[in-house]
Amino acid sequence: DLLFIPTVAELYPKGFQTKVEVAEISQGLCGGNRPGHFAGVATVVLKLFNLVKPQRAYFGEKDAQQLRVVKQMVQDLNLDLKIVGCPIVREADGLAMSSRNVYLNSAERQAALILSKVLQKAEQLIAAGEDRVAELKVLLKQMIATEPLAKLDYLEILNSSDLQPIEFVQQEILVAVAVRIGQTRLIDNIVIRGCES
Repeated sequence: DLLFIPTVAELYPKGFQTKVEVAEISQGLCGGNRPGHFAGVATVVLKLFNLVKPQRAYFGEKDAQQLRVVKQMVQDLNLDLKIVGCPIVREADGLAMSSRNVYLNSAERQAALILSKVLQKAEQLIAAGEDRVAELKVLLKQMIATEPLAKLDYLEILNSSDLQPIEFVQQEILVAVAVRIGQTRLIDNIVIRGCES
């Protein structure tokens, strides 16, 4: 086995000036509150791809926007590798596994379940025939508001492939949510297949 652990100085030597920006998909969701974040992600990932030259690279689906940014970069720059999305792994109670979960106290840990509950509710509402995105967002935001420890960052329902806004649930959509529980910011999402147009 080979372990590659470059230092910051090796990746970003003195005089480093270049960045990679994936324009549209980087907007909104987590990119809305973290300007420049995905340019940093794309730049360091491209550098690692160039150094390691992998045939495949694996990224978690929990950070749906990051996964799509990397896929778009690979496509746009004709990189010769396959990006593989890895399904979200959940605790027995539905909470998405995250390194940030350790920062939650017991009450916050319980409150954090609102994320997976909201995503399940979205799936139920869509299965029952609700296809108006504006109405779905109102209902889901009301549900989050019932959890006093949860402060909503965003709840979006978008086209799954390009993360663009939609008015109606058709084909494959992404329901993405970010909340702050105490000092901890958590994200989660679900991809739901709607009716074909």
